[in-house]
Amino acid sequence: MQKGYPIGTGVIEGACRYLIKDRMDITGARWGLDGAEAILKLRSINKSNDFEDYWKFHLKQEFERNYASKYQNIEQIALGFSS
Repeated sequence: MQKGYPIGTGVIEGACRYLIKDRMDITGARWGLDGAEAILKLRSINKSNDFEDYWKFHLKQEFERNYASKYQNIEQIALGFSS
């Protein structure tokens, strides 16, 4: 309390409304747990301005998961991924 930090929940409630309720509580929407979680993760990444870094990571992971085993020397593939 001496450092002047807020102790109320207003900031947290505002963030929850901004990230979650405004997107999930739209008329006619039906969300399953997996779909809602995926949308909220992407929305959080986007709102924190980390989407570009996340997308590079995502593409690298997808390549390694789906295609890397088809190549003998993955370092010679010019896809722009940094190791």
